[in-house]
Amino acid sequence: MSYQVKEVKTKPYDGQKPGTSGLRKRVKVFQQEHYTENFIQAIFDAVDLKGKTLVVGGDGRYYSPETVQTILKIGSANGVAKFIIGKDGIFSTPAASNIIRKYKADGGILLTASHNPGGPNADFGIKYNVSNGGPAPESVTNKIFDKTKSISSYKVIELPPLDLSQKGFFTYGPSNVEIIDSVADYLQLLQSIFDFPLIKNFLQSHTDSFKVLFDGMHGVTGPYGRAIFVEALGLPESSVQNAQPLPDFGGGHPDPNLTYAHELVERVEREGIHFGAASDGDGDRNMIYGKGAFVTPSDSVAIIADWAAEAIPYFKKGGVKGLARSMPTSAQIDKVAKKKGLECHVVPTGWKFFGNLMDAGRLSICGEESFGTGSDHIREKDGVWAIVAWLNILAYANQQSPNQLMGIKELLEKHYAVYGRSFFSRYDYEEVSAVGAQSLVDAINVHISTGSLASTSHVSKSTGQKFTVADVSNFDYTDPIDGSVSRNQGQIITFDDGSRVVFRLSGTGSQGATVRMYVERYVPPEAGPAELNKDTQEGLKGLIEVALQISNLPEFLGRDKPTVIT
Repeated sequence: MSYQVKEVKTKPYDGQKPGTSGLRKRVKVFQQEHYTENFIQAIFDAVDLKGKTLVVGGDGRYYSPETVQTILKIGSANGVAKFIIGKDGIFSTPAASNIIRKYKADGGILLTASHNPGGPNADFGIKYNVSNGGPAPESVTNKIFDKTKSISSYKVIELPPLDLSQKGFFTYGPSNVEIIDSVADYLQLLQSIFDFPLIKNFLQSHTDSFKVLFDGMHGVTGPYGRAIFVEALGLPESSVQNAQPLPDFGGGHPDPNLTYAHELVERVEREGIHFGAASDGDGDRNMIYGKGAFVTPSDSVAIIADWAAEAIPYFKKGGVKGLARSMPTSAQIDKVAKKKGLECHVVPTGWKFFGNLMDAGRLSICGEESFGTGSDHIREKDGVWAIVAWLNILAYANQQSPNQLMGIKELLEKHYAVYGRSFFSRYDYEEVSAVGAQSLVDAINVHISTGSLASTSHVSKSTGQKFTVADVSNFDYTDPIDGSVSRNQGQIITFDDGSRVVFRLSGTGSQGATVRMYVERYVPPEAGPAELNKDTQEGLKGLIEVALQISNLPEFLGRDKPTVIT
């Protein structure tokens, strides 16, 4: 195949700074002349991939197929030796991380905006992952950003588009291309981690008393869900819904929470389904929900950590090296770590912070409050892994309790009776005024610098509960592995009873600002079942009122209600 490297003149675009999960913008921004090409060339200018192997794939959202072809044109012109591409350009983010690690690739370009909506008027994203399979650290993303600010040309090889629907070996200019099954390697990975025979036996012997429903939300995990739940575990087709990946996610918002996964929630309640689960657009988030039982992300990672070494073969064999959570996530997992004598790390939001700890052999299981849960089997959070972990634990718990069916609710209650309960909720205010959001942050920073909130008491009008401020601080983190420092990662108001409220500007949206407020109140096990098993919003009502009052959040953001409550 003859080819010629062509150099195309261009000019920099402002604002091509990758966040914690790559560059995310509206599709129409990426469709501007040279915009996508500039950013892809900046990756190759910042990272030497000449003669190297690159994994390419994504969640199948709108504008993905043509961007895969753009990566081929620019990557081959920049000397990439081999591309490994998922069939139809599809890889879930966890599957891509596994492929990078399994095939010892040098990096990967993932096309995803995660849980954000897709379609011509919605979001797109480009993310670079490094050779350990994890998101690029700031040292790399900063280099990429620097290159976008000075770019003057990009290289391409103009060849006919490659047919991504055909698996096999191909050439593109000087590069070799292998198009592989998007699901097979990931399924093999999960089968090496979990006790699939135990799960299958439990589900097959409880076909009426324990029904399962997986919702792919028309994101990338539909084919993965079908391969696992229908083909491997023998469940009926009706146990999987919204399993066809669509460029616009069927017009929905592929974020697995009580607001956007309402179709799952409604069917679970209507049909009395015992175990419901959903994953997001690119497959790195998850929600666990059974009839009358919602599992918060904070509780989910704590329960997985509690049972892992006993129930899950991967951890039975290799042990649990340590636990970790993002700072806004509740301290429920800290209680598990203390009881088991394990190290527990608290890091900023962003999965890359867990990767260093995993590579150093100090971390096995971790989670974020944003429905992200995972382990050291890859270097990304993994929604489907978490869902199968729950099924493995439930199958094992029922093996140990033959006379009582253990469902989600029973497992939660058993956990609270031992560890107590951290009532936890997250309020998301999406696409608010960036000026108002910054004003909120600035006002809390004034309290931090002056100490004006210290020892002040605040009473909830509806519950009469009194909360006295013990401390107000910004969360700074020094990485124990490489010594890098991350400052201003969230503002924390701590009360003298151990309750706390966290405020954080999120970097995962594509326009406007997103403010997240996290509210946590711990109740010890001796409080008893009546107090421990209260509805989350009831348990937090007084603290939420006080948090809104102290921060003046409604006034700064111009919102009486959050966009999403989880």
